[in-house]
Amino acid sequence: MGGARAATVVLVTLGVLAAALPPRPAGATPRSAATPNGTCDFLDPKECLLPFPNDYFTVADPTTATGRRVDFQLQAMPQNAAGTPIDPTAWDRNDGFSPGSAVLTFVPGLDLARSGAAASTDIGRSLDRDAPIVLLDATTGRRVPYWAELDQTAPRANERLLIVRPAVNFPEGHHIIVALRQLHDAAGQTIPAGAAFRDYRDDHRTTNPAIEARRAHFNQLFASLQHAGVGRRDLYLAWDFTIASSRSIAGSMLHMRDDAFASLDGHAPAFHVATVTASTDPGIARVVTGTFSVPSYLTGDGSPGSQLALGADGLPMRTGTYPARFECIVPRAALASDGTVHPARPGVYGHGLLGNEAEVDSSDVRAMAEEHNFVFCATRWLGLSSDDVPNVAATLQDLSRFPSIPDRLQQGILNTLMLGRLMITPDGLASSPAFQGASGASVIDHRELFYDGNSLGGILGGAATAVAQDWTRAVLGVPGMNFSTLLSRSIDYDAYEQISTQAYPDPVARTLTLSILQMLWDRGDADGYAEHLTRDPYPGTPRHTVLLDEAFGDHQVANVTTEVEARTIGAHTHRPALAPGRSPEQPQLWGIPSITSYPYRGSALMVWDSGTPAPPPGNLPDRAGHDPHPDPRSSPTARRQKSDFLEPDGAVVNVCGNQPCRDRPAAG
Repeated sequence: MGGARAATVVLVTLGVLAAALPPRPAGATPRSAATPNGTCDFLDPKECLLPFPNDYFTVADPTTATGRRVDFQLQAMPQNAAGTPIDPTAWDRNDGFSPGSAVLTFVPGLDLARSGAAASTDIGRSLDRDAPIVLLDATTGRRVPYWAELDQTAPRANERLLIVRPAVNFPEGHHIIVALRQLHDAAGQTIPAGAAFRDYRDDHRTTNPAIEARRAHFNQLFASLQHAGVGRRDLYLAWDFTIASSRSIAGSMLHMRDDAFASLDGHAPAFHVATVTASTDPGIARVVTGTFSVPSYLTGDGSPGSQLALGADGLPMRTGTYPARFECIVPRAALASDGTVHPARPGVYGHGLLGNEAEVDSSDVRAMAEEHNFVFCATRWLGLSSDDVPNVAATLQDLSRFPSIPDRLQQGILNTLMLGRLMITPDGLASSPAFQGASGASVIDHRELFYDGNSLGGILGGAATAVAQDWTRAVLGVPGMNFSTLLSRSIDYDAYEQISTQAYPDPVARTLTLSILQMLWDRGDADGYAEHLTRDPYPGTPRHTVLLDEAFGDHQVANVTTEVEARTIGAHTHRPALAPGRSPEQPQLWGIPSITSYPYRGSALMVWDSGTPAPPPGNLPDRAGHDPHPDPRSSPTARRQKSDFLEPDGAVVNVCGNQPCRDRPAAG
């Protein structure tokens, strides 16, 4: 997700902060669901808020789009080593859970293989009639495909949660029922249901009012499951949850976009060119830096740690102006030696994890600009830029600070949209001599704007593209979605692990916390926008077509996170995707249709293989062999395909023939 320089800065910063953390108190034990006051669900006593997600932790609210509202109690939230629980205030504004929610519970002694549960290499098995785990979309009556795994980040068996991850996102606003049945241990013995759930399943009446208050609800769940062919007799556990609405997830971002662009009144944002430097790269003529003004919706000066300023209606309020930075590269192909201008296609570029706009001047972006005549400009992904490293580190110690990250990410998305407007408006960059030839002609062909981003730029680029009004075609390089799935599978998370483990020593709570964080992260992650990225666009937003470039065996952005995105947005893929024997997945890329003819004009997934071993099963990073993360963007063949796609009437062209797409490892 980030470059080597950014990773080094993070490691040094986190190392210093980790050393300053207080040690875990001697004899300290994880907090369990024994917490009083009815704040925990007694169905799973392993940890408060399990099973998760769960409508037990919501209340009826007729003012929301779903009719529910999250109602986490402070004493139920995970605590850090200092005993401080996460402040649930920001979460309690949600009207449901994440569309990419990982389903979590603890099943003592569970053996997934003996139970016959679907793994990530056999997702189709999750829809078998007798599958031991069922995710039922009660709104449609259809079952949701998934894969199941035990948490490998936990060191001991009695700390390993069952994690069930949807293979395609849950639809917004839908009601989901989870059913676990006929689960077995390593000896093949059926694991008995807990006493509390048996009271519902077997209709045992009790004198406990807390149990009896939920009986009618469970009977409704059993009836829905029975209608779907899942009987109650063999159930180990069942519960339900509601997915957040589009209004809850994207409402703030769309409000900021519409309010900010309305303030432009058809003009470009105000801007200032700071430097114009002749490039040392023979293919690049100039590197231009500067700033542009964007309406700010953040508290204070908008610096790291700030949050969105919310009005009485719960929507962000404008608080002033944010001075966003930009850096652009102008290719020599746009400026002939005789002074003639050959206008270049404008592209907004998205940088990697904890990086900044200077990444636009990296070798692979320069190569794309030079070979295919693009002017690329970049700004910072606020929230996860180089400026944010100290705040990210502090947040790891106290996750009550976490809302500042998705809040600044939304401002960063707005800044990115505004940069695009700056590139294509006549009174924008085109009006500056820095972007003109000797005759005063603009080097920018502002008829159509495009997006190209890699790593974090591929991840956040999905969110930005979903709400973009000025571009309709985007290349998302080595992307993925759902940070709660991604982080433990990424080598980039190594930099965070020491401080995270010291601050939140209970492995069960740490895994649960990732899913809790995703509920807010959705506002700055493609996971929260994917349903509208290519289909069902938001109001006032055009349809978009995207090309996803996956690096097989990626050490930084796990392939499973790319493929969930591809299924969710309805992408098709090139086949054969991989040579026989390269992947244990059967069939390869389950649930992603083939491209049957070229040129293909829809959204697509391309898998690029540079020889790295297949990813390991489970929620751990791929560390074997060469990290192919930078390879697709470094491949001239992949860049040619990107260029053909990023045309006004572009399409996916076949650059691989009837073979898998192969590339060479990037140099260095």
